[in-house]
Amino acid sequence: MQPDPHDELRSATFRDLDTTTLYGLLKLRSDVFVVEQECVYADLDGRDDEPGTRHLWFTRDGEMRAYVRVLDDGDAQRIGRVVTAKSARGAGLAGRLIEEALTVIGNRTSVLDAQSYLVQFYSRYGFEPTGPEFIEDGIPHTPMRRLPRQPAPASPTC
Repeated sequence: MQPDPHDELRSATFRDLDTTTLYGLLKLRSDVFVVEQECVYADLDGRDDEPGTRHLWFTRDGEMRAYVRVLDDGDAQRIGRVVTAKSARGAGLAGRLIEEALTVIGNRTSVLDAQSYLVQFYSRYGFEPTGPEFIEDGIPHTPMRRLPRQPAPASPTC
């Protein structure tokens, strides 16, 4: 009897990505952002290979199912390129990737530009809008930030 297929979480720097994996990640981004959402834009923006960039993704039986990258913007960590394959939507993979990205980020400020219909989704992870909605590549976006968690104050002892 075969075990049930499951999604495997992967994480790598650009240098650690083999060409087959990199191709799969870029294809997923292109399939969703360029083809499905009909946004002609420069996905290859020169940031994937920066030393501080971390790539996180789920795969199942060789299929790229969901992806996110975490960039080092200096004063904050930027979450971006959050994408889920059409065949994997509804499985909770985007949320699991955001949780993993926040683990990678640790106790640092994080920012993202959410597609506006997803503001509620990102709010569940502590992100708050920081500015007005704007249009990027024909899609409404909202800038959001999540501040580092402050430790709870120590209880006074008697």
